Amino acid sequence: MGSLPASKDGASLSDFVGLLRLRKSLVFLIIAIVVLTTLGVTALLPKWYLATAKISVQKPESEVKLFQSQSSAYYDPYFIQDQFKIIQAEKILYPVIENLGLNDVLGKQLNDGVALPSSTTYRYLINKMLRVEAPRASSIIEINVYARDQKLAADIANDIARVYSEDRITLATSDQREGLAQLRKELEKQEQTLVAQRDHVEKLRQELNVAGVDLSQRYTDMDVETLRQMQNSLIALRVDAIGRKTRWERFKNIPVEGRRNLVNSELIQDTNIQNLLQAYLLSDQNVTRLKARLGEAHPDLIAAVDNVAKIQQQLDNQLLGYENSLEMAYKESDARVAELERQLGQAKVDQILSARDRMRPFEEATTKLDDEQRLLTTLKLTLRQREIDFQVPKKTIEILNTAEPARFASKPNWPLNILFACVFGVILGVGAAVLLEYLDTSFRNVADVESKLNLPVLGVIPQMREPGAIHDPSSPEGEPYRVLQTNLNLALRAGQSSALVMLSSGPGEGKSTTMRQLALSMASAGERVLLIDSDVRRPTQHKLANVPKDPGLTDVVLNKIAWTEAVRRDPSDLMDFLPSGGSTSVTLSLLYANKLRELVGEFKQRYDKVLFDSPPIIGVSDASVLTSISDGVVLLIQHRRNPESMVQRARQIIESLKVPVIGVVLNQVPSGTGEDYGYYTNNYSYYSHDKEPSSPKPVSGKPGVERMDLSEKPKRKT
Repeated sequence: MGSLPASKDGASLSDFVGLLRLRKSLVFLIIAIVVLTTLGVTALLPKWYLATAKISVQKPESEVKLFQSQSSAYYDPYFIQDQFKIIQAEKILYPVIENLGLNDVLGKQLNDGVALPSSTTYRYLINKMLRVEAPRASSIIEINVYARDQKLAADIANDIARVYSEDRITLATSDQREGLAQLRKELEKQEQTLVAQRDHVEKLRQELNVAGVDLSQRYTDMDVETLRQMQNSLIALRVDAIGRKTRWERFKNIPVEGRRNLVNSELIQDTNIQNLLQAYLLSDQNVTRLKARLGEAHPDLIAAVDNVAKIQQQLDNQLLGYENSLEMAYKESDARVAELERQLGQAKVDQILSARDRMRPFEEATTKLDDEQRLLTTLKLTLRQREIDFQVPKKTIEILNTAEPARFASKPNWPLNILFACVFGVILGVGAAVLLEYLDTSFRNVADVESKLNLPVLGVIPQMREPGAIHDPSSPEGEPYRVLQTNLNLALRAGQSSALVMLSSGPGEGKSTTMRQLALSMASAGERVLLIDSDVRRPTQHKLANVPKDPGLTDVVLNKIAWTEAVRRDPSDLMDFLPSGGSTSVTLSLLYANKLRELVGEFKQRYDKVLFDSPPIIGVSDASVLTSISDGVVLLIQHRRNPESMVQRARQIIESLKVPVIGVVLNQVPSGTGEDYGYYTNNYSYYSHDKEPSSPKPVSGKPGVERMDLSEKPKRKT
């Protein structure tokens, strides 16, 4: 059948498909509910419009180095990630909030016209409106802004791009400005030093009376050459000390949070610091991703935030150590200058004591003057080169497009929502069907019934298009009842009259309709049949036969009328029928058990089959009394109506009455529910007739009471 096996241990694909066919109404209903709910919610959601501004960002040039060439920029993915954070930083968004008056605009939308604080507007802008993205391996950044107003979204995107562009241009030129300013300071100091050295040379010239001496003359004396080399070394050390001091002072004045950018721009050539910065950026990206999916109290997010803080602390400590190393390098260089000056001074003292003591001070002064002049020339050339470079435009950022107001809303996304609704509806519907199937404890197939009840299945009655309709016994629709009649006769002793009761565990299982169809099939086969409506509480057979219900069984047991007067010919003219009777206050309790036995004995003398349409066995005492006076019981089970425990309880009650259960009838089995049931339901019509049957006899007649002469037995049909 189209359900999971009774054992629920191994369901095949065909079983699953059968289950879906059986529960298709439930699945479609759940899908429809989910889709309609999604459509309703989507229709009620506010519309958000998307505006996108695209910008191309390049890394800024490295810092101005006094005596080194500038390094060229290259693509750095970590740099792009940094720009995402800069675009969403307060220094960019707060000016945008002020320029566009977003506190008032969003206050009208969210706070009943009351202006929002800038901090609240900033958080709302970050969490709800702004999304910064970049294509893979690209320096193009997309600034996506969602807003309920098309123009507002475009204005915010364009203003963010403009403010960010100005900030990047300022940042790109700030290092060069600082370098140029420092160069100018050093140039002014060198000019003052050069003037002082010239005055000193002139003073020595006058004191030593060396007028007319060629200042460019170089002596070949070994001591003089040694002093000259020491003087050249001192100049080189001074230049190096100036560079180291400049780098240390500039790095010391940079805030702690701004020093991280120097690593990406290759201003800090330290592998450990660069690796630590990459670890910090990866951890920070992980925190950003977890924030989008988890709550702030989630352990994974808390652990990720702590990890970022630890790495950041380590990075700041490394940068602080780098500052200390710069200071130490500067102080070492300054110490070397001082030591070389001391040694040079000592050498000069020694030189003065030599034979050329008189000329050496003047020569040293002129040599130092030359050195200072060369240093001044070098500074001027470097400053001029940097001034020219600074005048060249620095395009570290380019705005590629201007955001335009959107024509259609971007959120809610109707196609995506409907797709998700359909997928979720299918999953929920199939899951509900499987869950109901798993929780369903009713009997699943014929083998399940026979194995659990230890009873044979006498017939399988398919589900009819018109529930409760009575069909001609010879029609194709009557084939299941003919099969039931044949199996029932084979189970009974041949040639003996039998009083049979058809029971069900609960009401509404189609017992009365099945009993009448079975009686018509037996009568059509030539048996003498008496159908008794013994469900006196809720009689049904008189409605199916379209005759009055009195006089009937209750009148007979109350001795108001003889049974021969109460029994009438069924409108089908195939069998006899005894209605329930008009007394509604009478129940077939043990008080009338002996009377019923006498009646059954008399009925069996005149009829081959005496069929009792009984009330349900559970909860109604009449069924137990009727069962006790019968020769056998046929248990009717409606497909997937009652749980197994209820049917088992009905079987136990019947067995306690010491009356044999002849077999089971499965009723209202849907067509195409699997192999077991399908074998019966799909082949009834195929084997029913080779040709169209003749016009059927009517199975119901006009209302009325047809009295019968019961002085003789009804004859068998041949």
